[in-house]
Amino acid sequence: MFLAVIGLMATSANIAAAQEQAAEDSAATESVAPANDFSALTAGAKEVPLNQAIKTKFIEGGPGFMSCIVLCLIIGLALAIERILYLLFSKTNTKKLLAQIEKALDEGGVEKAKDICRNTRGPVASIFYQGLLRADQGVDVVEKTIVSYGSVQMSLMENGLSWISLFIAVAPSLGFLGTVIGMIEAFDAIQSAGDISPNIVAGGMKVALITTVAGLIVAMILQLFYNYILSRIDSLSVDMEDSSISLIDMLSKKMAK
Repeated sequence: MFLAVIGLMATSANIAAAQEQAAEDSAATESVAPANDFSALTAGAKEVPLNQAIKTKFIEGGPGFMSCIVLCLIIGLALAIERILYLLFSKTNTKKLLAQIEKALDEGGVEKAKDICRNTRGPVASIFYQGLLRADQGVDVVEKTIVSYGSVQMSLMENGLSWISLFIAVAPSLGFLGTVIGMIEAFDAIQSAGDISPNIVAGGMKVALITTVAGLIVAMILQLFYNYILSRIDSLSVDMEDSSISLIDMLSKKMAK
């Protein structure tokens, strides 16, 4: 697709350059407008607001493809924000939780430690609770339970990431598809006009490339959120592994006594 677009752009650029050179040669014999006229035109130009410029580009890019790209951005951002909030609320002070569990094991035994885990939110507390449920079956069973339930918690934290990665891939693909279709429409307009005009070529290329720019921007925005979510998941997984090892060591010492 990239090679096809580059080939079409190169062909159109060569044709447009030839037409512009011919126009310059024919205009060389005519009088040139004074510089004051250009200054007057630029002085009367008004700055376009950002929202109006975005709206204009959206319409020029084609409502069909641009709407699909914007939809990918909205759904992708909704999923990313939901994952970020879930991971933020899943953060647990593992050192404090381990200290509370150790104190509870000394004072009230496993039942009191389970109450503390039950009243604490986050995947770490859930893993501890599942391990303490089988504390009477030995340390080996507790370790296997923690490993198994840790995989379940990892799956819950990674829920929805596949959809975000899908929108990261789909958004630029839609942009490239819109660009190719726009180039085809531009050449159709040239064929219908029967004359290769620089305005037709440049206008068609500009409209076609707007969808590519929009798709790449959406992909970059979602990629930033995606990488941040992965970093949060990695941090939580490290906390789960370290705290799980500490809990197993704690239970081993208690059972040895």
